[in-house]
Formats: sequence, structure tokens, C-alpha cells
Amino acid sequence: MAIVEKEREFKFTVDDFNILRKISNEHSGIQAPDERFDMFYSRLSKRVRKLGLADFKEYCAYLQSGHDDEFTQFINAITTNLTSFFREQHHFDYLRDSVVPELLVRNKNTKQIRVWSAGCSTGEEPYSIAITLLDAIPSDWDIKILATDLDTNVLQTASDGIYTHDRVVELPNEILKHWFMRNKSSPNHVKVKAPLQDIIQFRQLNLMNEWAMKIPFDVIFCRNVLIYFDRETKTALAKRYAKMLTSKSWLFIGHSESLNQICGEFKLVSTTCYQKNT
Repeated sequence: MAIVEKEREFKFTVDDFNILRKISNEHSGIQAPDERFDMFYSRLSKRVRKLGLADFKEYCAYLQSGHDDEFTQFINAITTNLTSFFREQHHFDYLRDSVVPELLVRNKNTKQIRVWSAGCSTGEEPYSIAITLLDAIPSDWDIKILATDLDTNVLQTASDGIYTHDRVVELPNEILKHWFMRNKSSPNHVKVKAPLQDIIQFRQLNLMNEWAMKIPFDVIFCRNVLIYFDRETKTALAKRYAKMLTSKSWLFIGHSESLNQICGEFKLVSTTCYQKNT
């Protein structure tokens, strides 16, 4: 695809785009193909305007000068979308290929697996976790997923498990056929099947408050949540997660996040996937 530079409110050149997508790739691993040129402009022009800069060349220089707060805004702008099923597919591949085989050995006596999806939004993440686990684990195992969020509105959507066709259109046919059904009351929507809903408990939770959960988890997904907190809060939250995990269990975080120099209780084992040290 040939990139076409247009007359816009702020000058945005191919060189600007190349700098920005290089920064994005180096810090988050995100690949930005040419077709995202216009998307970068539409999302980041708000930041250029907010900062009172003249054009994207100045914005690139601003980012490169070490403004950590703006780097967070930059990453959010180019990555934050409506949540989707199997977003960051590599996490679910690692869950299936590396975590599940170890848990099948480790938990063979109890045949129980406990997962927490923290910041579950409208439910696509916990349902993706559920599909991954149910497809990979024998049917006689007891699997439970706790899915929490601060926003009660998104939790209602998640609990209903009803989505428009455009939210599932890119899912493989075998997943659609096995785990979704037509929603009788609305032909433009699909509904997740009961086996998925049966193993997920949706609850409202403010991560900054006391946590009522007492049992430890084998896996915690807390993706694209840490970016909203300052360093001190990130450290405290990561330590709280460590206490909620069983020995040498896993914490998945977002693609723009890192525990490097924030919490020493985890080691990096895959892209934005950490394992508790002890």
C-alpha cells in the first residue's frame, strides 16, 4: 500500500509515521503496517492539539525527549480500542501451550484451575480464556474464572454474553460454531453458549480497595490496567497480585506494560507474561 500524504490540520509525513511506528515497535512489540498511517494521524492529532504543538515533527521530538507521561498517552492512543476476542493472541497461545500442560501436572490431585480476569470490560477476555481452557483441558476438571471490572455497565454486557456480529466476525468458524449461537431476540447478535457462562463469575471490583477473594489463583490476566497508575501504585498492585497467585503461577499484562524495575517477585517468561518466582 502506498502511503498518501494529505493536507491536514497538522502536517504528518511518512518520516513522522516511520519514527512513531518505530517507537511503538521498540517499546511494545506492536507492528504498524502502512495501512495504519491514517489511523495514527486520527488518534494522535488529538495529542498534538492538546500539547499545543505545531505539527507531528514536533510531536516526535517531544516523545523522544523523555516525556514518560506522554509516552503512556501515545501507547494508549494507538492501541486502546474496544476489547476483542483473543486480543493479543500470543497470550492465549502461551496459556494453551505452556501454562495448561504445567497445570495439568501440578493440579492433578485437585483437578481444579482458578483464573482471574481483572479489568474484564465487556467480557471478551474472560470468554476467550474460557474457550482456551475448555478446549485444552479434560471435561472432568473444575475450571472457574473470576471476571471483575469497576464499571457495572460493561459487566452487565459481559454477563449477558450477547455481541454484535462484527465483534465475532474474525473468529475461526470452528470457534463460532462450537461456542456461540444465534440470539433469537436479535438476528444481528450472537450469544455465548452456556458452558462458557457457567464457569465465569462476573463481579464489580475497584482494584484500589480491599479484595474479598481469599483463594489463590493459578493465572491472573490484568492487561492494559497498570498503564493508568503511577509507579508506586503499579508496584503495590503487582505485589498484591503476587500474593493472590499460587506458587510459580502466571500474570499476563498488556502489550504496553512491563514489570521491569517495578516488582521483583516475577520473571518474564514470554511477551508480557510473567511467572511468580516462588
